[in-house]
Parts: sequence; structure tokens; C-alpha cells
Amino acid sequence: MTSRRGRCACATVLALLLVAVSARAGEPTDQLRAQIDRVIRVLEDPELKKANRAKERRAAIRKVANDIFDFGETARRSLARHWTQRTAAEREEFVQLFADLLERSYISRIEAYGGEKITYVGETIDGDQATVRTRLTTKEGTDISVDYRMLKRGDKWLVYDVIIEGVSLVANYRAQFNKIILTSSYQELVKKMRTKQEEFYGGERQKRTSQR
Repeated sequence: MTSRRGRCACATVLALLLVAVSARAGEPTDQLRAQIDRVIRVLEDPELKKANRAKERRAAIRKVANDIFDFGETARRSLARHWTQRTAAEREEFVQLFADLLERSYISRIEAYGGEKITYVGETIDGDQATVRTRLTTKEGTDISVDYRMLKRGDKWLVYDVIIEGVSLVANYRAQFNKIILTSSYQELVKKMRTKQEEFYGGERQKRTSQR
């Protein structure tokens, strides 16, 4: 009897450990850390640091960004009340333009990374929403708080907002977009976003041509 109870207790402990390991693997912090580590590996790759490999480096960073961000959710929250007034086609176009804008902004900032220390301070989870708190320590010793707001999509946790030193990325874009729409129109906002996109890729093409 004792032996049987002992085996049952052992099996119960093993089951709990397996559940704990499984749950931990899906935690927001673990998933975010894994993706950020991927970006850092790209940035620290000596081959990809070469000037003639800039296109490949940015493509690699963009791939990780696609695995980190929920662009549709970020776009919807940034457009706020103006989102409900858009048609399905307009929403699809806006998400694509916004995703490209965010990726370019993310890439330009992430490429400035110079080995700063990233500390994962903690996380809070409320149902399918979570906030992962991190701290970026610069080479000068300055600490910058960076919080990631995330949503659970299936078995993945995706970022929909980033708060740097208390300033929300979504709130910042929302204020800009709202101002343009109210002073002009939604169509003008989309036109500006298209123009910025064309200017960026036009400049990239010219840069690659001059390097040949």
C-alpha cells in the first residue's frame, strides 16, 4: 500500500513539474526574451555588420519584428475611434502601411544597439493580456524603463504597445494620426504614409545603386 501511495505521489509530482515546465515555456517574458535574443544575435553577427550586408541584416531584423508585433492590434489602437469608420479594404491597407512604418522605425532604432544591458524586471498577466517590464542600461550607466504590452494569440504572446519611460508608442501614434485626420482627412493620412514609404524605399534603391 505504501509503495503504491509512494508511486502515486511521485507520479503526481512529475505531472505537476511537466505542467510547470509547459506553462513556463509559454510565459510572455520567456517568449519576448527569446525574440529579443534573436535580434541581438543578428546585430552582433560580424558578417551581417558589414556595410554590404545591410539589406540582409535588416531583412533578418524585420523577420523577427514580424514574430514580435501584433501589427493589426497596434494599428487598430493607434487609429482608435477612426478605425470603426473604415471599410475592410481601408483597414487592410492601413495595417500594411502601419506595419511597414513601425518596422522601419523599429529597425532604425534597433540598429543603434551597442551592447546595452537588458534586464527583465517582471511581468503581470491578466487573462490574455500581459505587461513585461524591462530595463535598458546604457554604457553610461543610465537606466531606461521599457515595458511591453502583449496579447495572447493562440500559443504566442505578441507585442501591441511599447512604453518607454512612461511614453506609449500607441498613444504617440494615436495623437499624430488623430491630428492629421481632424485637421485634414483620413485620406490625407494614408497619402502621407504612402509618401514616407516611397521616399524610404526610393532612398534605399539609390543607396544600393551608388554602392555597386
